[in-house]
Amino acid sequence: MAPGYNNMDNGAPYSSSQWLEKQESGSRKSKWIVIGALVGLVALIAAGVAIGITVSKHHTTSSTSTKSGSGSANADNGASGAVNQTNPNDPSSFVADPNLKHSFYGLAYTPAGSQLPDCGNSLDAVIEDIQLISQLTSRIRLYGADCNQSALVLEAIQQTKVNMTVYLGNYNVPNDGGVAYTRQRDTIEDAIKTYGVDHVAGVTVGNEYMLNYLNANGGGDQPNGPIGDAGAALLIPNITDTRNMLASLNLPKTVPVGTADAGSFFNNLVLSNVDYGMSNVHPWFANVSIDQAADWTAEFFQGNNVVVAQGLPNQPQMFIAETGWPSESSDVSNESNGPSTASVPNLQTFLDTFVCQANQNGTGYFYFEFFDEEWKDQQFGGVEGWWGLFNANKTLKALTLPDCHID
Repeated sequence: MAPGYNNMDNGAPYSSSQWLEKQESGSRKSKWIVIGALVGLVALIAAGVAIGITVSKHHTTSSTSTKSGSGSANADNGASGAVNQTNPNDPSSFVADPNLKHSFYGLAYTPAGSQLPDCGNSLDAVIEDIQLISQLTSRIRLYGADCNQSALVLEAIQQTKVNMTVYLGNYNVPNDGGVAYTRQRDTIEDAIKTYGVDHVAGVTVGNEYMLNYLNANGGGDQPNGPIGDAGAALLIPNITDTRNMLASLNLPKTVPVGTADAGSFFNNLVLSNVDYGMSNVHPWFANVSIDQAADWTAEFFQGNNVVVAQGLPNQPQMFIAETGWPSESSDVSNESNGPSTASVPNLQTFLDTFVCQANQNGTGYFYFEFFDEEWKDQQFGGVEGWWGLFNANKTLKALTLPDCHID
């Protein structure tokens, strides 16, 4: 716990039990993804080879669309969601947008249409995303590998010729006998065989795995209790297997292997077996007011994650995997987290008070997130679909981005 920090609602010190509002939200997402994975498995097997072959032919060119996005729940500030690409056959010929600032350590990113069973993503769309994202940061993290997103992102980086590294992700689940893990591991392996690891910063095994295991098995908020250790015993073999897979490729550099989880739900046995941990730290879901959100985020992360990691023999590097503020809610009942509302002005406040300060403090973070994800709004409602810096149509929201360059 971050010492000396009080929750805005009642003045009581923040505890892990208060984190469960975020965790319930995360579990809804996870259930959707698990169900989609099981339903789409047969279709994916049939289509996967063709998709992989198409993307692995990475010397082909792409004619990135230049159409502007249309319509949005949020007003934009005049920045075009489309990219000005001067040569339609060369994605590296895009022109920088002066409204975009290379001020973010990293961004959380999932290509649109990357959820099973639909797999509606495309190389052209991912190229446009990378053209925009590269003007904000040099690092992104993916959540999973389904729908060939690892190869799509690496291909887009190659074609745009931007300075970008990516933490690939394997969104494994505890209750499918390893099906999701194995499918994604093989996809990641194929992508690395095709593109190498020059632009790969790490492979993250698990996203809120321990949280979901504890919720499903009555473990409450005790990740280091007996039930948490049982979940760790399932996750650690996947981490070890990923290390072995990477080692078998005889790569020119060692690729770190990590895990991502909710901020209060890291198991120490798991952390002792990874090179890095990525922690979801959301002041919105902790009912923290916007004026204290940035400080709370830094203090929570330091007290609950960094200090714990530094006390382990391997001292894994810790990152903030997600933090941000929603710009709106789909319904009035979820518009407020208690002390503060979901709004563009409050999003602006969080950007103004968190980003440059985190850069100055040397905090590694992945801002949540690149653009609004419509499928989350359709599936969950509330604030779930409204965390992007950009609208879903890739127009920048009515924001002034922080100007504090970071490499």
